[in-house]
Amino acid sequence: MLAEPLVPIGTDVDVAAVLRFLTPERGWLVLPALAEPHAHLDKAFLAERCENPTGDLLGAIDALIAYAPHITHADIVERAERAARLLLTNGTTAIRTHADVSVDVGMRHVEALLEVRDRLRDLVDIEVCVLLGCPSTGPEGREQIDRLREALRLGADLVGGCPHLEDDGVEATDTFLAVAAEFDVGVDLHTDETLDPSKLFLDHLSKRVVEMEFPHSVAASHCCSLAMQNDDVQRRIAEQVAAAGIHVVALPHTNLFLQGRDHQHAMPRGVTAVKALRAAGVNVAAGADNLQDPFNPVGRGDPLETAGLMIMTAHLLPDEALHTVSGAPRRMMGLPPADPASGDLVAVRASTVRDAIAFGPPDRIVLRRGRLVAGQLPAEALRPADPGSRQS
Repeated sequence: MLAEPLVPIGTDVDVAAVLRFLTPERGWLVLPALAEPHAHLDKAFLAERCENPTGDLLGAIDALIAYAPHITHADIVERAERAARLLLTNGTTAIRTHADVSVDVGMRHVEALLEVRDRLRDLVDIEVCVLLGCPSTGPEGREQIDRLREALRLGADLVGGCPHLEDDGVEATDTFLAVAAEFDVGVDLHTDETLDPSKLFLDHLSKRVVEMEFPHSVAASHCCSLAMQNDDVQRRIAEQVAAAGIHVVALPHTNLFLQGRDHQHAMPRGVTAVKALRAAGVNVAAGADNLQDPFNPVGRGDPLETAGLMIMTAHLLPDEALHTVSGAPRRMMGLPPADPASGDLVAVRASTVRDAIAFGPPDRIVLRRGRLVAGQLPAEALRPADPGSRQS
């Protein structure tokens, strides 16, 4: 028996015909295409080579620094492309990835990710955000800031760094915003990735964005310490964030792994204050962050897995959780909502959104802008409608 012909990947298809084929009767559920708002493609799949014995954030950072001399441009390209294609296979057509940049590693990571971005541009939208090493302030930070500018001149899309790891997080925040304004690009900061309630640089970021009338997109990723504040502080900060138009990215995978190890009694989840942020009208997206590396040894490269964790850790309903890995991150990235009728979709073998998130079925068909970019689509899916049938 001959195998059924398949539509080649990269084919522009008749979306209406494909939607007539992907019906519940055939076992398909059609969803808007998914998005990954916070990845580290340059670190993906290092778990076996670069262990983190302590299991916390600083342990992961130290492990990566120690292993860095063994990481080459070709190695980054191979692992990053493998991770991006895995995300694509699972229905992800937009990815924001952070790229390590520092005096020590130079442009190696950002150059590799820019290469992957260009290689895959016909399949997936990839944004590259600089993740600048510390320190970025004071006399010692001048060379780091030079590296940031160099990365932006090479073609990186956004400015990023870690104010909570700096000696002066306020000055670091101001510096990142100033350089971003200089280059007319957005900002995505690793913000307050700690359970220390005294570190709340999101407060300053939200005020400073308004004060300087920063005209570009701003995202604050992690925001773990916000969850350690009382209700009144959470509400106040959330309202400031909403007024500033800042997007917040919750990262349950990695924060569940790294955070809370010193809180064995009433261990916190490490996930930001999603309820307060959403109540204030903040656009809250959710990402996986790290993929099988020292910061997170597991993960399947599947936004539906992230959605499941948002249900369990942030108490979202299934449709709300789906939005955090589709509509919300696309809004953050300045992309239009994924519209299946326009050819931005992922079809999964499921009956409901809850069913899709719960089981994460591997059999998926992915369209991006009317082009088949992943999955096995039978050629019969492109047959024109029967002229005798009634069309709505």
